[in-house]
Amino acid sequence: MPRHPDPGLEERILNAAAKLWKKGAEKTLTMRAVAKAAGTNTPAVYRRFKDRTDILHALLRRLQKDVADVVRASQSAEDACERFLEFAVSHPHEYELFYEHAYQLPHPVRGPMREHRPTMALMEVRLAERLGGTPEEHTRLALALWAVTHGTAMILISKSIPDEHAAELRSVFSSTVKSMVRNASI
Repeated sequence: MPRHPDPGLEERILNAAAKLWKKGAEKTLTMRAVAKAAGTNTPAVYRRFKDRTDILHALLRRLQKDVADVVRASQSAEDACERFLEFAVSHPHEYELFYEHAYQLPHPVRGPMREHRPTMALMEVRLAERLGGTPEEHTRLALALWAVTHGTAMILISKSIPDEHAAELRSVFSSTVKSMVRNASI
């Protein structure tokens, strides 16, 4: 009897892989564990993903889209930073995956870097809308804003400061971002 393709299997595999990542990061992400968690068998997983790295790349692409959607919904560069920080703190395991492994995503040999880093491109657009000029003229400020946002996210996620200082850190973060944008020049 011929097999019938399961159109939802790839999504189930990725959802299972994401749950496994949340549980124990890389050490839990095996093809066998993904298959079991997705309610299928290992050969079915291999028919859709050539190996563990392929699953990891698919998770990264999905996360990259999720992060870009968060930034795309923002009304300003400051709002983008706030939303990005909230995403990171609310999804610490996904954030860890995104920043520890995003460099592994294959990049085409040609084409501008902004096509491969949509979040950065969106931030540059928000800055150009606010400050004038072209998005490309705001790369330096966008990088500085991401550095401040990432640093704040990592401090909050790792609980490097006492809980009673978390609200103050967020306030300092917001003030810093506003000041950086307000004092920016092309």
